Amino acid sequence: MSLDLSTPALLFPAISLLLLAYTNRFLTLATLIRNLHGKYKEEQDPLLFDQIRNLKLRTRLIRDMQVLGVISLFLSALCMLLLFQGYMPAAKWTFGFSLVFLLASLGLSVWEIQISIRALNIQLSDMSGAEKTKPPV
Repeated sequence: MSLDLSTPALLFPAISLLLLAYTNRFLTLATLIRNLHGKYKEEQDPLLFDQIRNLKLRTRLIRDMQVLGVISLFLSALCMLLLFQGYMPAAKWTFGFSLVFLLASLGLSVWEIQISIRALNIQLSDMSGAEKTKPPV
């Protein structure tokens, strides 16, 4: 396998866009948690508490996704430095670890999406009877 400076540089835009997407997801969840927390203080509804707990798990996953993405970006930059210095074996290992951290970040992203979909299905489960009685539009 040949590895030159342009190979790890290819990860920079991909990882940057992933981190931006992760940050947007985090900010959306943080706003939602703040709103639900305000409602919970007023109503003490157990359903709201469960939703907040679910959102807290998702924010932790997003934090971990971001950390793994940053480590991947760091290792890509380190790989480029090692290539520049001529340390080919170390550069190859560093690039490999960078890809592993990127894959781990993407794996957590899939997990977080699955949790999100499950939460939406639970939220919408009370509408299942309404779907059968109303004709499709």
